[in-house]
Amino acid sequence: MTTRSGFVALIGEPNAGKSTLTNTLVGAKVSIVTHKVQTTRARIRGVALDGDAQIVLVDTPGLFQPRRRLDRAMVAAAWGGAADADVIVLLIEAHRGVTPGVERILAELENVGRNRPVALAINKIDRVKSDVLLALTSDMNERFPFEKTFMISAEKGYGVEDLRHWLAEKMPEGPWLYPEDQIADLPLRMIAAEMTREKLTLRLHQELPYQLTVETENWEERPDGSARVDQVVYVARDGHKGIVLGKKGETIKAVSQAARAELEEFLGRKIHLFLQVKVRPNWLEEAARYSEMGLDFKDGNT
Repeated sequence: MTTRSGFVALIGEPNAGKSTLTNTLVGAKVSIVTHKVQTTRARIRGVALDGDAQIVLVDTPGLFQPRRRLDRAMVAAAWGGAADADVIVLLIEAHRGVTPGVERILAELENVGRNRPVALAINKIDRVKSDVLLALTSDMNERFPFEKTFMISAEKGYGVEDLRHWLAEKMPEGPWLYPEDQIADLPLRMIAAEMTREKLTLRLHQELPYQLTVETENWEERPDGSARVDQVVYVARDGHKGIVLGKKGETIKAVSQAARAELEEFLGRKIHLFLQVKVRPNWLEEAARYSEMGLDFKDGNT
């Protein structure tokens, strides 16, 4: 049997459904999924299997107009992931159609998408009628020579199997890049931090859009098979610390319980999770914070 393996970059605007599609293709939760835009900061790789093919998915940050260092680093990471991939999949939302953001991505694809297959995946197809879908498909394919167009619902799984089969066929021949039972190449410390950050994002809604990050400071394996995990939530202002802690510490306690439960389910063992909240006014300008997120600090330069 000839094995295949390669990298697939999922690109698109924030909230297009890239993280959800990654998780659906892999069959497990490897990427943070929330209702907030721009929640994926680092290039998270999930590993999907299809027959003799191993598909390594690079779930990039959403492509948007960057305004500050973190934004610029995220956009650079997204295009870097696309430039390194064997196949690129552009994900757009059916009900939003060709937005100015999609037009900017198409312009950049003229450079990055050369010499490799580029597919179009129209997501959230259950939100529009068939005639709208057909018109959008025609419009997008006039704008760029996509090799294939897929109509999917990443959340409900419609059309995702066809996309996975096609991606498997496009993978170059070669040995698998990861062990068969591995679903992501992120270190456990970063996966754990992402889980906690997701719970904070969901809990706090609009209160702290960008102003926090989570780092796993310590991971201690215990003789009984459990692990002690110490994490720090960095916020930019004193006022934010109170928001994260909540009245009588209720918010941070609820976040800790939810993150611990998800991490235990993910790892299949007992986890002792301890969270601290620290104020670092300039964390958005600290190179070490970017390294922890898997981003390049230099990419944030103007």
